[in-house]
Amino acid sequence: MMTTKGEAFAGLSVALTTPLKNGEVDYDKFGEQIEFQIAAGTHCLCPVGTTGESPTLSHEEHERVIAFVVEKCAGRIKVMPGVGSNSTAEALRLTKFAERAGADAALQVAPYYNKPTQKGFYEHFKVLAEETGLPQCIYNIPGRAAKNIEPSTIIRLAELENIALVKEASGSLDQASQIIAATNLTVLSGDDSLTLPLMAVGARGVVSVVGNLVPGDMLNLVAAANAGNYDEARKWHYKLFPLCRDMLGLSTNPIPVKAAMQMLGRDTGEMLLPMTPLDETEMASLRKTLVAYGLL
Repeated sequence: MMTTKGEAFAGLSVALTTPLKNGEVDYDKFGEQIEFQIAAGTHCLCPVGTTGESPTLSHEEHERVIAFVVEKCAGRIKVMPGVGSNSTAEALRLTKFAERAGADAALQVAPYYNKPTQKGFYEHFKVLAEETGLPQCIYNIPGRAAKNIEPSTIIRLAELENIALVKEASGSLDQASQIIAATNLTVLSGDDSLTLPLMAVGARGVVSVVGNLVPGDMLNLVAAANAGNYDEARKWHYKLFPLCRDMLGLSTNPIPVKAAMQMLGRDTGEMLLPMTPLDETEMASLRKTLVAYGLL
């Protein structure tokens, strides 16, 4: 059996929201969110990903958030910030910054919008793996990037020392199975509601959005699946499923999770344009979901 690269990042990673107040990052509130996750026993924090509104933060804010989270965590929990871009040079600059700041790994989204070829994907991730020392997590999300990183490309990339993880958000169990069977990479689910099926075929955890609200429940699911206790894991899957489906299905991430955190008194709910808040009907639907879950 090959030893698995990236095993240190197995378990629950939470894709943190970025709390805002009057258009600025609210670092006091951010500090509270971090302490909440550490107290829950979360294994790793992923700031400035999709959930953290990285596309709309300025480059300066993006870097400041990374440095803040690393400093605040002070080695108590792993930090894997989103540092990807559709420009290889920009992704490399951000990754080098995260490395200097003391991050533990780098979450690299597939280059979006410009739709590279598979060769382009390979060369992009190869540069990031070879020119920095951080373990790299390839984040495959064709729904947002407009292009799939094919399993054959990831299998080739797995030969590079610093390519350690895959955040799999293609929605394809076949694709995840192919990667798990052919490589020694640690695969993490990129969709909350697919965590259990993916772990059943060998994924090692999840980068979670609902973990912002209920990290304990997601930890229970992951622990049960890890122990091979699928009756218990299914129980947590079906408890979490309506929250995942009804909350995240309402609108584009992070709109619903920010609204939910606002309802729970943990966030202002503020976002940066072009992200806009839920309307009244959607807010009423979300409130119902949170009440049904027992959060409100």
